[in-house]
Amino acid sequence: MLTKGDEYPIHQTPEPIAFSGTDRNFYDRYFFCGYNPDGSGYFAAAFGVYPHLNIADAHFSTLRDGTQHCVHASRLLNMERMDLQVGPIRIEVIEPLQKIRLIIDDHEGVAADVVFTGRAGPLQEPRFTRRSGPRLFMDLTRFTQNMGVTGWTSVDGQRIDYSHGLGTRDRSWGVRPIGAADTQPVVPMALPQFYWLWAPTNFPGLSLFAHVNEDDTGAPWNSRAALAMDGAGQGEVLHLKDEHFTVDWLPGTRHARSVTLDVVDPSGRDHQVSWTPIAQFQMKGIGYGHPEWTHGGWKGELSVAREDFRPDGLDPLLLPHLHVQTLCSARHEGGGAASDGIGIVEQLVIGPHKPSRFVGLNDGASG
Repeated sequence: MLTKGDEYPIHQTPEPIAFSGTDRNFYDRYFFCGYNPDGSGYFAAAFGVYPHLNIADAHFSTLRDGTQHCVHASRLLNMERMDLQVGPIRIEVIEPLQKIRLIIDDHEGVAADVVFTGRAGPLQEPRFTRRSGPRLFMDLTRFTQNMGVTGWTSVDGQRIDYSHGLGTRDRSWGVRPIGAADTQPVVPMALPQFYWLWAPTNFPGLSLFAHVNEDDTGAPWNSRAALAMDGAGQGEVLHLKDEHFTVDWLPGTRHARSVTLDVVDPSGRDHQVSWTPIAQFQMKGIGYGHPEWTHGGWKGELSVAREDFRPDGLDPLLLPHLHVQTLCSARHEGGGAASDGIGIVEQLVIGPHKPSRFVGLNDGASG
């Protein structure tokens, strides 16, 4: 089957663009988040395409006065991967790798129209490849880009404008668990384990990127720390080394009370970045781990719904509530300089993690 994408020189296999390798878990996704410099008006969105499931879905959620207001949408893909609209949510690529527009047509009082402009070129992260025994669990490529944000969001007639907003976007594609769970898990059975911290942060004149995946012993299997000056092109980043996160977990949860990053620059100078929470955002608001609106779930030819909830009213140890983004103020000190910024610390910790003293699937931190 030929589709609009076949007109462009973007094929990755001998097949038409409608077909993506052989793994049913192949996906292709956009993620966005934005906020004002004072931390107000936080919002996030996700848009995913699942070629082998023939499904596309999109989600938008904004945090207002402690409540997340969400729009979820899912549709039949019809094998057309160039159609970047699901219900009221659509994406316009104004300038590839530099400027993207996100539009949410009014759905039950939730609407938005925002433009993301790259502060610098995108940063390609190390390829994420992980197996569960003999089975491929994830194998994906991702780039991250800190952005300037302009436009507006609106909930029930209350509008927030962004004239000098900030944020982050990413693009990822490859293989990860999507849709319905596998009916035959890998044997021998073991507790799932996944430890993930991701902290894209906006400082004056530059962007910080830092993340880590760790195994149950605390050993990192994927990590990166880098700086990009405003206006830098692709590849024009300063790579840092010896990055190490320290997390103070809020008792009874797997959510961070504070986070620090110790890192060394290429000249051998020590630096430390610390993050202090401003507001917490549940990633289920944009489909991640949502029990009803999971990414790649079949909802019919077209389905759209609004959902509202308060993050502080949810049980933090239920599996759908482990995955959060925490909007934080940030402080950098080191190398003879200091500066203040704002960014997010995303956290998803499932299963054992010895440094955190987590031993079960979703036990909380001790006091």
